[in-house]
Amino acid sequence: MRILVLGGGPAGLYFAYLMRREGLAREVCVAERNPRDATYGFGVVFSDTAMSYLEEGDEASFHALTAASETWDDLTIVHNDTRVPIDGNGFSAISRLQLLEMLQGFCDTAGVEMQYGRDLTEVPDGRTFDLIVGADGANSLVRSQMREAFGASVRELDNRFIWYGTAQVFDTLSLTFRGNGDGAFVAHHYRYRPDHSTFIVECDAATWEKSGLEQMSADASRAYCERVFAADLGGHPLETNNSFWRRFPVITNERWSHDNTVLIGDALRTIHFSIGSGTRLAMEDAIALFRAFRDHGPEVSDALAAFETARRPVVEKLLDAAAGSYGWYGRFSEFMHLTPLAFAHSYMTRTGRVSDDRLAKIAPRFMTAYTDEQNQLNETAGGDAPASRELRNT
Repeated sequence: MRILVLGGGPAGLYFAYLMRREGLAREVCVAERNPRDATYGFGVVFSDTAMSYLEEGDEASFHALTAASETWDDLTIVHNDTRVPIDGNGFSAISRLQLLEMLQGFCDTAGVEMQYGRDLTEVPDGRTFDLIVGADGANSLVRSQMREAFGASVRELDNRFIWYGTAQVFDTLSLTFRGNGDGAFVAHHYRYRPDHSTFIVECDAATWEKSGLEQMSADASRAYCERVFAADLGGHPLETNNSFWRRFPVITNERWSHDNTVLIGDALRTIHFSIGSGTRLAMEDAIALFRAFRDHGPEVSDALAAFETARRPVVEKLLDAAAGSYGWYGRFSEFMHLTPLAFAHSYMTRTGRVSDDRLAKIAPRFMTAYTDEQNQLNETAGGDAPASRELRNT
């Protein structure tokens, strides 16, 4: 097989490596528009579940990834200056550049041809390759050029967000909620190196408009966010790397492949960053596509059909969960009056997939504290506490 992979991110590199490692393709070429050492963003995060899936895909890359990662056991919600730890949420994080360098090294060893700085304006003629893989991200050339064939849909959410980094180091993956006279903000932050963290700032449309952030320069916008989260940054500035305010694009495709061309990663669908790493899901796509060729042979149409059949149910569930999650983020300012524990409970049940019974099994310490608080509020109120009633209506 001759394979062309468009996009040198984690999805494209991992798929190329797996195919060459197993000898399923005699020629695999990865075409990437950026230089080899270029990357945007800061860190990427993986849940324990995602790490176990990567271990099944390839033990060598899994062990390299775990050795280079920062790890922690809890998720932390910060609300009204109160830290609420939520147990049962193991995560790992690594620098995006370090992850890419690791995957590039595996591809080099496996004999993958790497073409960096190749900025294609058209998808090559499919007849010159047995398989073309669109792993070229949310702004995919492959998807945009074949939009009707894939049945592509792109819409943007109302919330605005921006990716920063900081030398402030955080113990766990944390979500810090803060308000000011302009509205409500949330920071998603976690360390990806012993001395650095990712720091994503998000706000709803009303806050964006009232704050005047749209009219601010990049430096003024960064300074504004530093003031909002001054108590959390410990005197450290926010750092930029192609950082700009944007709206999250919700991307889906009715069909995952057309002829001998297939989409994976963010080119195929985007999963809101509030429920998990797009990088993790992209690499899982790569594993699933590789397994389809491994298990169903070199007939491209059979393998692509098997890939979609096996992977689509998993992705559809995640898309449903993501919709519940970003819907909650679009309204989180409405819940800022809740107690820290009640607010954290609202967050943990936002997707509609986590019941109190399941949460009690996943995070028993948190649920004990939350249940105790609700019981005390009920006793004080002489019945159904306001916080409890409001929470059930969200």
